[in-house]
Amino acid sequence: MHILAVVYDLRIPGCRSLKERRSALRPVLSGVARRFGVSVAETGTTDRWQRAEVGVAMVSGQPGHCRTQADEVDRYLWSIPEIEVVDSAAHWLNTEA
Repeated sequence: MHILAVVYDLRIPGCRSLKERRSALRPVLSGVARRFGVSVAETGTTDRWQRAEVGVAMVSGQPGHCRTQADEVDRYLWSIPEIEVVDSAAHWLNTEA
């Protein structure tokens, strides 16, 4: 089993309140989950208006499939004009005993 988690640091420039940030982020999170069949959640930076940390996790029997999914999620996030991807970091979970 191969598990890949990718953490994204996002900037949402048009937001002037936490409520606006949540409203802008909600369709992004649901779109990623629905479109790619991965787990996605806001994982940090919950108190800043224009920043969000989002975690995306995928599990597969093949590491190549995880990489392909991660690349597709990455391209999707970069294509959304309302957000800016500041940084991302991928982390593999070792499941071998």
